Amino acid sequence: MYFPYGREEVTYLKQRDKRLAAVIDAVGRVERPVDDDLFSSVVRHIIGQQISAKAQATVWRRMQDALGHVTADAVCRAGIGRLQSLGMTRRKAEYILDFARKTAEGSFDLQALWHKTDEQAIEALCALRGIGVWTAEMILLFGMQRPDIFSFNDLAIQRGMRMVYHHRQITRPLFEKYRRRFHPYASVASLYLWAVAGGAVPALQASASQKKKGSGREIGTGYRIV
Repeated sequence: MYFPYGREEVTYLKQRDKRLAAVIDAVGRVERPVDDDLFSSVVRHIIGQQISAKAQATVWRRMQDALGHVTADAVCRAGIGRLQSLGMTRRKAEYILDFARKTAEGSFDLQALWHKTDEQAIEALCALRGIGVWTAEMILLFGMQRPDIFSFNDLAIQRGMRMVYHHRQITRPLFEKYRRRFHPYASVASLYLWAVAGGAVPALQASASQKKKGSGREIGTGYRIV
């Protein structure tokens, strides 16, 4: 299952931004895997914090092998020790167990997120232990397939923007200008900027200053071009 988008979104973005249009033409369609279960999406994104996409996939595969279908009940039965034995830190295991318990007992209404605006859903997710804005945004994009997610805190998106638009730095006001330009299909713009950051357009090379590390997160470059 891949993030859903089609001609409407692509046509709109190409009309709004000539440089992004050139990227879209060069890259083609991006098939980015998404989650088909919201509970497991939250768990996967907690696992993936501050580790590589490869490491995240390894831990997630171990969890599936150990628990079968990853549900709130299965996580609660596993407990801290078994979760930690799968390769995650104790703190992440605590966050995941806390989320599972709150979901199982009903103190956190996971399904209610579907009826909230992006801002409301992010606020609700950030009330959980171990989830910040970046993680919540990735859950909305990859777990809920929300169409207008554009994360200022994602390093790869910022790197892709510097490569496409030749900015030395992406300030918050500048970022918001692009967010408004890409609205209401900023999630699709994110897919293409991740692709650029991952090397999908060889002509767009980051300078040494653009490769400089900074604070923030990045979801990685696990996409498929078709």
